[in-house]
Amino acid sequence: MGHYVGSLANRVKLQDEYDQFVLIADVQALTDNFEDPGKVSGNVAELVLDYVAAGIDPEKSTIVVQSMIPAIAELTIFYMNLVSLNRVLRNPTVKDEVKQKGFGDKLPAGFAMYPVSQVADITAFGANLVPVGEDQLPMIEQTREIVKKFNSLYGETLVEPSGLVGEFPRLVGLDGKSKMSKSLGNTIYLSEESESLKKKIMGMYTDPGRVHADDPGKVNGNPVFIYHDAFNKNKAEVKDLKERYRKGKVGDVEVKQKLFEAVDEFLEPMRKRRRQLEKDPKRVGEILRKGVVRGREVSGEILEKVKAAMKINYDFGK
Repeated sequence: MGHYVGSLANRVKLQDEYDQFVLIADVQALTDNFEDPGKVSGNVAELVLDYVAAGIDPEKSTIVVQSMIPAIAELTIFYMNLVSLNRVLRNPTVKDEVKQKGFGDKLPAGFAMYPVSQVADITAFGANLVPVGEDQLPMIEQTREIVKKFNSLYGETLVEPSGLVGEFPRLVGLDGKSKMSKSLGNTIYLSEESESLKKKIMGMYTDPGRVHADDPGKVNGNPVFIYHDAFNKNKAEVKDLKERYRKGKVGDVEVKQKLFEAVDEFLEPMRKRRRQLEKDPKRVGEILRKGVVRGREVSGEILEKVKAAMKINYDFGK
């Protein structure tokens, strides 16, 4: 559970155009933290702070805690009958994460089934658009398959969603080897203070073939320039740095220093919003309570439709 630089931009934009639900996936987090549930529950308020810091407005978006929405668990059980175990395990995102976490032959069934739970997360709120990273597109495809199967068996009931990938579909981690991940320690957090941020950026992976500052360097695929493109508003500066880097006329230190300044400027308003909300824990509680009430209302209506379609909406002569 956690949000890093670059992972919330689409959600901030969408809240002005859609009735948006933002999920705190604590149940999903338990699939690989089941031995230490306190680690998960302790992060719920922190995620609210991150969301608001990034620009999510609780008056425009509904922030929902997954474990507080019973309909999600029920829908997950129903959907598990509509997909084979082999299909779930072939999901590229699941395969990558299973490998990354080193489960081996001790893969928890709950972790293997989390794509099905994500189908419930999406359909419980009637979502037709889901902002995702490029690596999560297989999850959207899995959702569409299960929705189609449900609708073909029981009649048109569920919304078939589409995935929305942002301008930067997959932001590489600081190590240059994979996407940002807390477990890999290659992240920049929304709450990152300047001193820590500078240390991380100055230690970033660059072009391994560039030994000296006056050696020509590669820009394409270089994590430092990927971040410049994503976060440096001064496009003329980025263009100049790229040109000089290719010619061996600028060192990594200057390129990273300019990146630090750009990301630090990007994060500062987020830090201020976060600090302000940190001082008001009552407000955090209000946001969560409001989200649970609305989330249960909307998901409850969807669940009733699902049960009616499956003809298990029993009436014992009330």
